[in-house]
Amino acid sequence: MVVTKDKVVSLTYVLHDQRGEIFEYTDLPVHYLHGSGQGLFDKIERALDGHDVGDVVEVELEPAEGFGEHDDSLVFTDELTNVPPEFRQVGAQVEGENDRGETLVFVVTRVEAGEVTVDANHPLAGQTVRFTVTIRDVRDATEEERQTGHPAQTLH
Repeated sequence: MVVTKDKVVSLTYVLHDQRGEIFEYTDLPVHYLHGSGQGLFDKIERALDGHDVGDVVEVELEPAEGFGEHDDSLVFTDELTNVPPEFRQVGAQVEGENDRGETLVFVVTRVEAGEVTVDANHPLAGQTVRFTVTIRDVRDATEEERQTGHPAQTLH
């Protein structure tokens, strides 16, 4: 069975950052409803169209197609004395709200010279990345899945 609209697709993937290093991977299948516009980047979904179980598809995403451009307005630096001790180490995370009430996760990216820098950009923002996707299974979606736009259950 090939990947087409209204098929539930099970896949695994490897995500490489701009340097070619593995940023993320899953060997436990993830599932999505093909053609729903939910769950995958559009370019990846289009690339999988017409492929079959076992196919391996590589897709390169420019920043605008993937994790977005790096936004300097999401980077803040403050004096170390203004930051609680638990947030004074690289990698620490703190949640905050923007002026629209959206929750952002800020990651401490630098601690030096008496200052702490936090960044709410996705770690891959501004990078061209590469996904290597392996199609593990394809099946017809149920009526409920077509209505909701996502799989109701996992594939076996």
